[in-house]
Amino acid sequence: MATTSRTSTILTVATIAVGGLAAYAIYFDYKRRTDGNFRRKLRKDKKRIVKSQASSETSKTGADETEANDLRGALEKVRAEEMPTNPEEREKYFMAQVSIGEQLCAQGPVYNLPAAMCFYRAFRVYPSPVELIVIYQKTVPEPVFKVFSRGFRVRLSVRKLGYYNFFPPKSMNVAVENLDVPDGTGRLMRKKILVANKDIAAGEVIYKEGALVTALDLDLQGKGTHCSHCLREIGDGTALRPDSDRLNSVYCSNTCQLEAKLEYQSLLFTLEPPLPVGLTPDVSDSAQEDRDAAQKAFVAYLNHSAKASPELVAKFIARQVSIETSKMVPGGQPVPTPALADGGDYTLYDHLERLRFLEVKPGKNEMKLLGEVLQTALPGLEQFVTEERHGTLLGKMAYNSYGVFFGNGRDDKPEPKERPEDVEKTRTPLGTARQVGAAFYAVSSYISHSCAPSARPSFDDGNAELHLIATRDLKKGDEITVSYIDVAQHEDETTVDARRRRRMELARGWRFACPCTRCAEEAAESGQTSEESAPRDESKVEPTVSRAEESDIPKP
Repeated sequence: MATTSRTSTILTVATIAVGGLAAYAIYFDYKRRTDGNFRRKLRKDKKRIVKSQASSETSKTGADETEANDLRGALEKVRAEEMPTNPEEREKYFMAQVSIGEQLCAQGPVYNLPAAMCFYRAFRVYPSPVELIVIYQKTVPEPVFKVFSRGFRVRLSVRKLGYYNFFPPKSMNVAVENLDVPDGTGRLMRKKILVANKDIAAGEVIYKEGALVTALDLDLQGKGTHCSHCLREIGDGTALRPDSDRLNSVYCSNTCQLEAKLEYQSLLFTLEPPLPVGLTPDVSDSAQEDRDAAQKAFVAYLNHSAKASPELVAKFIARQVSIETSKMVPGGQPVPTPALADGGDYTLYDHLERLRFLEVKPGKNEMKLLGEVLQTALPGLEQFVTEERHGTLLGKMAYNSYGVFFGNGRDDKPEPKERPEDVEKTRTPLGTARQVGAAFYAVSSYISHSCAPSARPSFDDGNAELHLIATRDLKKGDEITVSYIDVAQHEDETTVDARRRRRMELARGWRFACPCTRCAEEAAESGQTSEESAPRDESKVEPTVSRAEESDIPKP
């Protein structure tokens, strides 16, 4: 039972962290209990692995004593094996290898190498390797993990370097490139920037991008004026209201209501089954009461905080889970999956993990409240909401989210009650106070700020789909920039005042000093050149991404 329990833990944690296997753990247990052929195949696979590798390891007592030649030989055999290509077969293969690996771990140090190779096989077909390594570190016995860790480096490096060959899709007319810039401490930091992939004329739409998740401003939530999913303005009396929804959501159409339900609403804000029919276990009345209480407490927190980031994080986790679980029921209702890459089999988390973020301090009990919502919906999901992971997700939403506005924006948003430095900001050229909600985008997150931007976001379809429009002629290879804030000089401002306001807003919202040519020229004109010794840029990337992609940054 201990082995089965640990296997379920790995599968469950892997599910949430990457959004790839939540239902697979349930499906795996079901097949193991009901399908004799499936059980026999597991036993056969285990015997084959033990027979081919354990005999050469009888003298080994742990990972530190495993000979390099033995490891290389085992890796060569694994790499020569044919991997399943069908998504369903890859999922089954992953689960089977994890299960066998756990069984071998329980049989003692002599099986460390065969066990590690099972985890390596699973790793080879897993779509988001960085996160899986973190999961392995927490769940795989240390001696086995040490053996495994020697075998993953080459594949990880190749996969990371290859990611930007697939992302963004070529049809979006942009590419991601590296730019080494001073970080304010005498060192260079490698940042990803977005560049034009062709010549683009001023006024031309560079690309259109749908939001991965959205959050309607909470003062508008439930009023019936804007759709809670696409943020579209709704005519009087036409809003659709679901029968049960803790967030008091309303929708502009049946399409938006169905998409919200499939992507996140059923998991987070209703008592409806969180998994497709056929995968959802029986739930007791007391468990439903606990789930109801958890959702109400979380929504009360969202209303109190009046911030979009916690809601965006919750919806992002839920959407990952929903996309993958919907694949488990043949003929079921599929969850919309954004086409973010030209191949490569990448998941939503693959796109998220590479983005820069800020260190953000969550509100009191925020992590606990979200964890309880996830745990009462699907026990095991809460294991993903660790303090570190939750802080990183919040930081990515805070750093990368855009404000959605229509026309010249609204002018009825309540004045914030927080201190100016604590007010949540989004990338909004009209100013956050004029938005109707916040949205998170995969490609547009790579766009840097400039006070003299080469492009602007627009929402010409009246919803959260972002249209990126060139503000001047662009040549192939030119960097694309937008303004994160209102960069216009107001009637009551001098040039010095306007520049000071811009820099203060950027420092409060994104913690960097703008290095753009406009700021530099205005500083020189007003004799403020000493201010150009910019403070440190506090944005960062996750350690695994930093080591893989920034190790070759030249010294200044």
